[in-house]
Amino acid sequence: MAFKLNGSPLAVDVAFKTSDGTQYPANWLRLSTADEKTALGITEVADDPVYDSRFYWGNGTAKTLTDTNEVDENGDPVLDSNGDQVVTLGVKSVLKAQEKDIAGSLLARYDWYVVRKAEKSTAIPTAISTYRDGVRTACTTRETEINNCADTAALVTLYGSTEKDGVYTPNMTQYPDDPNS
Repeated sequence: MAFKLNGSPLAVDVAFKTSDGTQYPANWLRLSTADEKTALGITEVADDPVYDSRFYWGNGTAKTLTDTNEVDENGDPVLDSNGDQVVTLGVKSVLKAQEKDIAGSLLARYDWYVVRKAEKSTAIPTAISTYRDGVRTACTTRETEINNCADTAALVTLYGSTEKDGVYTPNMTQYPDDPNS
């Protein structure tokens, strides 16, 4: 909750002064009762809603899910310095790129096994091969799950979790556990 005095915001844990010059300590808003605040003319106002910036703009408007070809005020394509169409990535493209980055970082930990195999013909341990295959499969599945979302609400649900008997389970396919963790 936020507080206002005479229409001006009051910060919690910051000393303040009323219009008659009375100074109040920084902890007064936390320690005072609702009646004491009301007697001074302090009102409580709801905090502005906070939206997940992956899916929404700051005002709560859903971001575009699909890529957009940019056009100027005349409706003509906006081109970059190479003459290529400027494209603004939609939420789905951004999320899929993030999944590729995550998978790449998970795979990178064990790239040295692949290099060693190429250089010295030393076998990659089965647990590492299985893990790497699992990472690639999970990434592909996660990208498909993103693609299958018809709207922003579906994406929000996908990136959330489901609670059953106090246990929260992610709605999205999970990457495999690191074999050396």
